[in-house]
This record gives sequence, structure tokens and C-alpha cells, in this order.
Amino acid sequence: MTENRFLDHLAATLTEIEADGLMKRERLIEGAQGAHVQVGGRRMLNLCANNYLGLADDPRLIAAAEAAMASHGYGMASVRFICGTQDLHRALEARIARFLGMQDAILFAACFDANGGLFEPLLGEEDAIVSDSLNHASIIDGIRLCKARRYRFQNGDMADLERQVKAAREGGARFVMIATDGVFSMDGYLADLKEIRRIADAHDCLTMVDDCHATGFMGPEGRGTPAHAGVQVDILTGTLGKALGGALGGYIAGPQPVIDLLRQRARPYLFSNALPPAVVGAALAALDLVEGADGLRADLFRNAAHWRAGLAAAGFTLLPGEHPIIPVMIGEAPKAQAFARALDARGVMVSAFFYPVVPHGRARIRTQMNAKLTLDDLDFALEAFASAGRETGVL
Repeated sequence: MTENRFLDHLAATLTEIEADGLMKRERLIEGAQGAHVQVGGRRMLNLCANNYLGLADDPRLIAAAEAAMASHGYGMASVRFICGTQDLHRALEARIARFLGMQDAILFAACFDANGGLFEPLLGEEDAIVSDSLNHASIIDGIRLCKARRYRFQNGDMADLERQVKAAREGGARFVMIATDGVFSMDGYLADLKEIRRIADAHDCLTMVDDCHATGFMGPEGRGTPAHAGVQVDILTGTLGKALGGALGGYIAGPQPVIDLLRQRARPYLFSNALPPAVVGAALAALDLVEGADGLRADLFRNAAHWRAGLAAAGFTLLPGEHPIIPVMIGEAPKAQAFARALDARGVMVSAFFYPVVPHGRARIRTQMNAKLTLDDLDFALEAFASAGRETGVL
């Protein structure tokens, strides 16, 4: 039967993934996300969450979520344009826009949806998008859904960006949009937004930045990579699922006509339920906390500097950078997974990243700092890394 052949084909594919050492497995966390978590009854030091400011289990956000649910219910049971918009949703959109210095914002179920719904309503076949080669999968998928012509420049290569922009202009594009991550999350690299802005201005281009791994902790008051670089961009996308509380939800912030048209035509917005009131209420509280969180940001970057220096002194191969994402380069996927298991045995939770998330031969342990980690926590983890590195041949 066709069904049996199909399932056999899928089983063979899974067997191949397992044999290649590329199988991804999920761990069950017993309790809240935090600097320490419970896994299998053990207390683990957590070095692999996007919980940069440690707000995922913050009692103030939990209280705000409970209050919003008490006043506005559990869920909306509808998409926004039918009967799914509450005053809380518009309050959060206005709050995000004000925080980012934009005219307005629009909420999505996730930033993957925001990026997926951004390009198609705004650009047509007369237009062009110039995209960084290492942009997030959501940007890539969003561009694929759009009829605009596609140009790609090598990651961080500003000379190549200008070549591709000129090619788009010479091809007669009506509008050209440069799309980039603010932070390339597998490497911890920052986009060169100063130079991107200069090139955009020189060639009359729009700029779009996905700032998921920056909003809340990069730049003055955590306003993201454009603020960190001292520039203004045209469109910002981001998430509520990382530094801003760690739940779910994404947004697009930008000029009023952009947001207004997205409300009319962005398919993930039109055909997805509105965010639950608890998430929206907690996000409003998170933005208030983040604006005054200079102390947490200082702790986060203190931890990042201490961690990076300790890993380098131990002899690990690191990618350069200033971001709290600090990848430890391993090379091959099986060795990276063995190293992660050795760290797990020592009470440190990390994740191995390997193909197709990163290129073949570039497997790594992506460590991520958290403002709530102490220096004692990090010294414990450095000892575990050194011991596991010797055991697995990474060192």
C-alpha cells in the first residue's frame, strides 16, 4: 500500500539522520525555565536558553500574566479582524512602537510568522530584496513567498552588499529592500548596520532588521541593534519569546502605512488567533522592566566577558564577538553531541548545533549567557567544560 511505502520511506530517512549523528532530541524540563532547571530530577546549570535577562520565571511577569487573564480571559478564540482584538493588544502594539521609536507595530503569533508575512504584502515582481546569506530561516521563507526579485550577499560583506544593490537597481527594480538579522544567532555576530544604512541611503533602499536576539539587552535601554549602532532602520521585526519574558509572540514595527497594509494583507496575521491575554499582559510588564534594567544588562555582559575569557584560557576555539551568544566550535556533529552529553553528566545543560542548522563540519556548542547566572555558576561550568573537553578529545 502507498501509506506503508510512505511510512517506510520516512523511517528510512530517520534511520539515516540517526546514523549521520544528526538526530535532535528534546529534554523535558520539570518546572520553570531559568538559570538553573530541573531535568530528570537533577538540578542543571542552563547555558543554552534565549532567556538573556532571566525574566522567564520572574514573579512580576507571572503576576502580570495572571492579572491579564483574570480581567481579559484565557484566549481570544478568533483572529484579530473578526472578534479577536482587545484593548490589551493595541496597548502592547503602541508600547512596542514607542519603545523602538517607530510609528506603530503589529503583533503575530511568533516572529517566524512576522517575517513570513512581511514581504509579500509590501513588495511585488517590480521590486527586489537583497538578503544576507546567513539570515534566519523565517526571513528566507518570507522572501520565497514574495514575488520580488531576490539577491543575496555574503554574510557581513558590505562590498558584496553594495554590488547586489547596484545589480538590483540596474535591473530596474522599483523598490529595493535590504533584509538582515541584527544578530546572526548561530555565530553571535552583529550586522554592520552603520554601513548597511549608508549603502541604503546611497542607493535609495529600504532596510529591514530582525532583532530577535537583541531587543531588550543590546543598545541603550535595550532598544536593539539599530540603537546599538546609532542608526534608524525602516522596519524592525522581533519577538516576545526571548529577552522580553520568553513566552511567545512576534511583532513588526515600522511606518504607519506599512503596519496598516500588513493588517489588511499579512496572511499569518489574518489567519492566526490573537495572542492570549496572559502573554500580552506579561509583555507589557516586561517592557516596563526592560527599560529600567541597566543592572541586568550590566550583569549579562559581565557574565559574557567572564565566560568568553575563561573558555579562551582553557583552550577552546571560539568565534569572536561582543554578544552574549558565545559559540564553542567543535567541528563534527558526533563529537559535538558527545561533548554535550559529557557536559550533561557534569550538570551543565547545553545544546549541540549541527547540520542543517549550521554547515557540515561547523558543529558547535552555542553557549548563551543569562543575567541571573553568578560568577560561581560560570566557574563551575568552566571546570565542567575543561573536564568534558579532555574526556571527549575536544581539548
